Amino acid sequence: MKLEIAALIAGGAVLASAQQSVWGQCGGIGWTGPTTCSSGNYCSSLNPYYSQCLPGAGSTTAVTTASRTTTTSTTTTTSSRTTTTSSRTTTTSSRTTTTTSRTTTTSSRTTTTSSTPTGTKKFTYVGVNESGAEFGENTIPGTLGKDYTWPSPSSIDYFVARGLNTFRVPTRMERITPPSSGGLTGPFDSAYISGLDTIINYITNKGAYAIIDPHNYGRFNGAIITDTNAFKTWWTNVANRYKGNSRVIFDTNNEYNTMDQSLVVNLNQAAINGIRASGATNTIFVEGNQWTGAWSWTSVNAATMITLNDPLNKLVFQMHQYLDSDSSGTSDQCVSSTILKERITRATQWCLQNNVKCLLGEVGAGSNSQCQAAVIDGLNYARDSGAWLGVIWWAAGPWWGTYFQSIEPPSSPAVSAYVPILQSYV
Repeated sequence: MKLEIAALIAGGAVLASAQQSVWGQCGGIGWTGPTTCSSGNYCSSLNPYYSQCLPGAGSTTAVTTASRTTTTSTTTTTSSRTTTTSSRTTTTSSRTTTTTSRTTTTSSRTTTTSSTPTGTKKFTYVGVNESGAEFGENTIPGTLGKDYTWPSPSSIDYFVARGLNTFRVPTRMERITPPSSGGLTGPFDSAYISGLDTIINYITNKGAYAIIDPHNYGRFNGAIITDTNAFKTWWTNVANRYKGNSRVIFDTNNEYNTMDQSLVVNLNQAAINGIRASGATNTIFVEGNQWTGAWSWTSVNAATMITLNDPLNKLVFQMHQYLDSDSSGTSDQCVSSTILKERITRATQWCLQNNVKCLLGEVGAGSNSQCQAAVIDGLNYARDSGAWLGVIWWAAGPWWGTYFQSIEPPSSPAVSAYVPILQSYV
């Protein structure tokens, strides 16, 4: 722990300043950084290990008692993707959340790799998903610091200091434009959009890319989005707000699933049309049906997603891939040391054959030698193929605790195992 904290200071993270900025860490077990917040903010204890500066009046000093305990036992039938955290539930009929605490066993954790990254080519985008603002999806609008949180600037600093250059920021559409005030075509919620502005500007001011990700699975307020005109309007409004920032990337929606394929294509095209109608020239990431899985891309999305049209030709096809037995990302055991390459091979060929660019927008695995070897083998293949623009690890974020794929610095399970690997590709 001491070595990692020392490295964090050397890397340029905000640990030495007298006061922490909004959304930054301000306390918790093992924390050695600032414990007071800048003017207009207060330090809120979220659990014994993490306190965060939140906007508003309140105590400015961290406490170490837990103020947030979440227990869920909601279960739905799943066919291809399962999530095992206490705060990341879904409204779809095919994903599951079954944990009673934010704890994951990581007995197989090791940083010994059986192979190493090779080659000299690099990816354009390498980074992490900064999760938290999409949490508490069953509590809308929810309470900041209780139901959801924003990424910590110190986390961004840590990764930027190590060369990573891309941060995908999951959000909740219902918090951006609440159902109670017009829904998809309504005005922004001032507090939530201000929080999004803050973290997006923080990332891009560091010279990194910020991906705005409506983490909604093609749903809004509990129902599949079918109004493509309203979806277009939503994206026009969002793009208008961020089009002046060339380092912002728009991700149309996270992991459409169990939906009519033509609707998924139409929603993507509506988002593209809406973004371009705003005058934005930013890059757009599009996602496919069935959780946008790379392993199933050619059988589910290939024939229809290729029909998408962007007049600026700045589309990137985003796919997700996990390495456990069912591609769900719920086990820290990987099928083999070559499973990532095997699962993305057909998608890679599709990207090359259609002369389009693709991105691994979510990748995660256990911190053991077989998984590390599989990640390296797959990323070497993806990079050398010329089809893939980059890789984004799932996930960083202050509330993941001991979740086995957490890469939140300085000492979450995946930090020592995968940060050095990710660094080698940028």
